[in-house]
Amino acid sequence: MKIAVIYGSVRHHRQGVRVAKYIVKQLNERGIDNIFVDAKEHKLPFLDNMYKEYNGDAPEEIENLHQIFDSADGFIIVSGEYNHGLPPALKNMLDHYQSEYHFKPSGLATYSAGMFGGVRAAVHLRAVTAELGMPSIPTTFPVPSVGKNFDENGNTDNEHIPGGFDRFIKEFMWYAEALKAKRDKDGKP
Repeated sequence: MKIAVIYGSVRHHRQGVRVAKYIVKQLNERGIDNIFVDAKEHKLPFLDNMYKEYNGDAPEEIENLHQIFDSADGFIIVSGEYNHGLPPALKNMLDHYQSEYHFKPSGLATYSAGMFGGVRAAVHLRAVTAELGMPSIPTTFPVPSVGKNFDENGNTDNEHIPGGFDRFIKEFMWYAEALKAKRDKDGKP
C-alpha cells in the first residue's frame, strides 16, 4: 500500500502544511508507505493539457506527478478553505490527471484558521474527487484553528486530534485495502 498525501497551498505563510506534516508522521508511525506531494514543490502550469493529452510527451514535472499518482493506492488530500472552496493550486494539480485516480479512495483532511475546520472546502472536494474517480470516504479529518492546534513541525497538544485522526485513518485504510484487493483481482473496469 502506498498513499499520496497531497497538500495544495502555495502561500508564503501557509499554516496547513502543519496538518500535512502531522499526517505524514502518523502514517510513518503506523508503517504505511506514503509520499508527500506539495503543490509548492511541484509547480505545474495552469491547466492547458491534461497528462493524457500529451500522448507520451509530457513535461518532466507533469510526468513525475503522473508516476506518483499512478503508483498510489489512495490519496489523502489536505486542503484549506479559500472562500468556501479549494486553493487554486490544489484544484489545478488535481485537474491535470484523471485515470491515475480511478477506483482509489480519497480521504479529506481540511483546515481553517477559524472554528469550522475547512468543512465547506470538504463539501466542494467531495464533488471534485467523485468526478475524478477517487471517491472520498465518509469520515473527514477537519482541523479548526490550525495555527493554534499544531506547531510548525506538525505536533499537537490537542487531546482530541489523535482520536479523530485514528478514526479517519482506520476508515481510509479499510477503503484503500478493499479497493486495492478488487483492482488486483479484477483490474479496473
